[in-house]
Formats: sequence, structure tokens, C-alpha cells
Amino acid sequence: MAESQNINWSELGFSYIKTDLRYISVWKDGSWDDGNLVEDNKLSISEASTGLHYGQQCFEGLKAYQTKEGKVQLFRPDQNAERMQKSCERIRMPEVSTEKFIDACKQVVNGNMSFVPPYGSGATLYLRPFIFGCGDTIGVKPAPEYIFCVFCMPVGPYFKGGMTPVNFMTTEYDRAAPSGTGQAKVGGNYAASLMPHEEAANKGFADCIYLDPATHTKIEEVGAANFFGITRDNKFITPQSPSILPSITKYSLLHVAKEYMKMETEESDVKIDELDRFKEAGACGTAAVITPIGGVQHKDNFHVFHSETEVGPVTKELYETLVGIQLGDVKAPEGWIVEV
Repeated sequence: MAESQNINWSELGFSYIKTDLRYISVWKDGSWDDGNLVEDNKLSISEASTGLHYGQQCFEGLKAYQTKEGKVQLFRPDQNAERMQKSCERIRMPEVSTEKFIDACKQVVNGNMSFVPPYGSGATLYLRPFIFGCGDTIGVKPAPEYIFCVFCMPVGPYFKGGMTPVNFMTTEYDRAAPSGTGQAKVGGNYAASLMPHEEAANKGFADCIYLDPATHTKIEEVGAANFFGITRDNKFITPQSPSILPSITKYSLLHVAKEYMKMETEESDVKIDELDRFKEAGACGTAAVITPIGGVQHKDNFHVFHSETEVGPVTKELYETLVGIQLGDVKAPEGWIVEV
């Protein structure tokens, strides 16, 4: 391991920090080049790039963790590669192979080892792979060239306070259309969320909850994360919908709940007027891992789950087990961990 940066790891939030090296590869004339690490964090592109005008871009998020033994490992990067491939297919961009994706991530972590937070600090190294269309194109069509880039930065908790319950409110806005790009991790979905998030924050909530765009009766996503609930008979339930981003953290939690905690699990509708079914609830994703939901404001009703101040026991065990796997303290399912 390289000597660590002089950073107060425990005080880190989820914000950009320029690190030493990032990976860049260019697609042109039908193929990707070999790619390489560069020091410059500025990209020079055509003013007519489709990524700027038509939103032809997608991105991913994953983390590198340092174990107690000092090893550095990635958590399920093949799943991020597969999800990015599906996003690329949806908006007509060339796919990056799983091998190239994982190699790029490894190169970036190795090139920024001094920024990997130490074990036990509560911080992690967040990686942001992304692809966008560039080159001179003004018509609405796929770009002639593409850039694939991966950069990284050390981060702390996504929500201030970390693993403490926060409150959310439902919104009348839609995150994505029923047959739109909800399952793809594209920037337009997130741009659409900025106004609803701001309105929720101005009312004192951590973020908003999006209901299904067709009927506005079922929970889909919690801000930029997936929803899960623990029923009163100890079942792990998470929404299922064609306009929900397939969260790698969510599917990992489904496995943890079933195989490690012997819970019954289910992907099904979660109706907003049936929250009494759940004794605990949370939002999950790469950035936050798990954020316990204290309460949900829906119209004139405020529903509290386990507590607005304390984490429920099932949510706590789910979190500790998953983070234990990521940090190497709990035996991982085969193929989940890739050592750098």
C-alpha cells in the first residue's frame, strides 16, 4: 500500500476530490483503443457532442474497500459492467466489455492507492465509470466517437449522519416514464430528479419518494436509491417495476436476507397506502449502502416505521452483514469480491 493521503477520513462527505490518475479510452472507427491513465481531470470535446445535446451518456458507481489485512478489493464490479452494457444498448452506445471495465477500475485504484481510506475509517474509495458520445454530430443520432472514463475519490456517508434514520416525502413528479429509460443509468433520469429533491429538502426531508408513473399508487425509488421494507412477519420486500434502476446493492441485500439471515424475500408491488405492513424500511444503493427510513410523508399522512431516531434491528443486521462482506470480515458469495 502507498502511504495514505493526509485526509481526515472520518469527516469526509460525499463530494468530489481530485485524485492523481483517471482512466480514459476512446471509441473510434468501430473499436475501443487500449486506454490509459492520465493526470489531467479535464476533458476536451467537440461543442457538437451528443453527450452534451441529446443526453447520450450513462454512468456507474462502485467502491473499493481496504480490508483488515490491508488488501484492497472491489465489490461485484462485473455487475456494474453488465448494467453499463445494458444502459449503452438502450441509448445506442458501444458497449465496454466486462474485462475492459474491471481492468480500468483496477488501474484507477492502483493509480490512486494513497487515496484508499484505511480499514475502520468508515470511508471508502468511490469509482465513477462513465461513457458519453462526442465528435461532430448535430443531428439526433448516435455519435461517431465515444469516451469511456473512470475516476475515483474517497467518500464518507452519502447522507449526513450515516446509518441514522431520515425522513422522506412522496412527490407528484415522475422519475422516468413507464416505457422510458428508468432501468438505464443515464443522466437524464437524475436531471429530472433535481427539482423534486430541492422541493423535498426545502421542506425538511432528506429526499423524495417516486411513485409509479402510471398510477402514482406504488413506491418505485427513494431519491437516487431503491426502496426495501421489512414486513411485520419478517419478510424482505422491494418494489418491482420496469422503470426502476436495478440496484446492485438491492440484489445483494436480497441475497443476504435470504441466504445469510434466512428471511423470505420478494420483489413485488409496494403500495403507498399500505405502509402499515412494514415494521422497518430503508433506501439502498452504492453511495448510501443503506439509509434507514424513519418516516414517510404522503399527502396529509406521516407514517413512522421503526423509529425516527433508532435503526431497526433487521436493517442493522442487513447493513452489518453486507458491509462485512464488502470489507472482507464476512465470507462473501463466490464471485462477489475482486481483489485489486
